[in-house]
Amino acid sequence: MKTLPLRLVPGADLRRELEAALAAHGVEAGFVLQGIGSLQPAVLRLAGAEATVSPAGSVELLTLAGSVGPGGSHLHASVSDAAGRVLGGHLGYGSVVHTTAEVLLALLPDWAFSREPDATTGYAELVVRQR
Repeated sequence: MKTLPLRLVPGADLRRELEAALAAHGVEAGFVLQGIGSLQPAVLRLAGAEATVSPAGSVELLTLAGSVGPGGSHLHASVSDAAGRVLGGHLGYGSVVHTTAEVLLALLPDWAFSREPDATTGYAELVVRQR
């Protein structure tokens, strides 16, 4: 495992930048160990929901964790608004860095992640293969 600390700048799509960082290092498997910062907008899909929600205004990114791979990522985030209300869910594309995002990405060069249909869950789920 190799760690890659990242600081993402305002205007960056958080999810796309993490996937791009993985690809730039020629790696097919990674995990976000932690992430903090601010987003505007934040795009989250809540548990059991099909549609996404976007809290109004700028939000603090309290936590970010999950898997990153070339076939898709599975990232969970918790954010808080100006009143301190916390909301969490799956991080979607279009979650844009407001002031900064500081993320620690673990690169796993000996492994490859893909997403394949799982008959049990009905979703494309993580498949882990050794390279």
